[in-house]
Amino acid sequence: MMRAMFSETDFQHMQRALELAERSLYITTPNPRVGCVLVRDGNVIGEGRTQPPGQNHAEVEALNDTRQRGLSPQGATAYVTLEPCSHFGRTPPCAKALIEAGVSRVIAAMEDPNPKVSGKGFELLRHAGIEVRCGLMEQEARELNIGFVSRMTRGRPWVRMKVAASLDGGTALQNGQSQWITSIAARTDGHAWRARACAIMTGIGTVRLDNPKLTVREVTTPRQPLRILLDSKLEVDLESNLVKLGDLLLVAARNDPGKEQELINRGCELLHLPNHEGKIDLPALLGSLGKRGINELHVEAGHRLNGALIKANCVDELLIYMAPCLLGQTKPMFELPILEELAQRWSLQFHDVTQIGPDLRLLVRFTS
Repeated sequence: MMRAMFSETDFQHMQRALELAERSLYITTPNPRVGCVLVRDGNVIGEGRTQPPGQNHAEVEALNDTRQRGLSPQGATAYVTLEPCSHFGRTPPCAKALIEAGVSRVIAAMEDPNPKVSGKGFELLRHAGIEVRCGLMEQEARELNIGFVSRMTRGRPWVRMKVAASLDGGTALQNGQSQWITSIAARTDGHAWRARACAIMTGIGTVRLDNPKLTVREVTTPRQPLRILLDSKLEVDLESNLVKLGDLLLVAARNDPGKEQELINRGCELLHLPNHEGKIDLPALLGSLGKRGINELHVEAGHRLNGALIKANCVDELLIYMAPCLLGQTKPMFELPILEELAQRWSLQFHDVTQIGPDLRLLVRFTS
């Protein structure tokens, strides 16, 4: 039924719009990644993609591209991966720009999940006499903005947990040695996933063991994601890489005014979120990050924090790089409780399995 609504040409132009949107993978946060293609008389007359926050959205970029080519968008069809916005934010509404440009038809991949838009952009376009169709390659568009959809519909980011492990599930030897289980190809791919995230989070145990920087280094990116450290008792060493780099969100459960001031002086931001057990309230943390505009949260932590996040239902997806080796008695991927029945198990679904160099990359999603 869906294919009957759209021609093969429609699919081709929307595929191009999605390719354009993907080029903005690292730059749009907290905004969605959107691509737009303008077509008239069977010819592409303009293309655009979302620019960094405060700059042009995809539709305006495509209209500008058309005019720079010396062409007119009058009577064109706009293929756009997300419903054109209808409200004033940092930029004027794109629906109005399309109306003023005189386009005759808009084909969108999906409705905007933002309650400020959510159908209102389509309504404006239809009221202006523009034909509107929606749903072309919707799943592909949702995948591209899975974090934005999560934040708009659930008020929390999409949480992706990255793990590098051996075939027998080991993430480190008993003495803590873990560098490197997987190949450089897998590590580079992992940095690409870091780069697309709005924030990267770890725990104090990983900081003690590995002293990470949590920066994107293996791929080129115009920005670095926010770095987040969960440190319930504020035990972090002031000379650790995370603190020395500054611009760190440190989440704690206990107060330590003296150390807190030292951390603030070094460019850290403190967030206190204790639960009734005196530990960090993980669901509340996700809500707080959602309010900050965090769409995708990338977790690289040890088995204890990994397990705690899973037990609190705070993980949406596992990104597992599995190396073709066995490590024997090791530290596991997750610290989870002993189950009495199989019915208690966590259910997941394979979303993608790809070989990266000698390793396997598994993208696995929780089903509930």
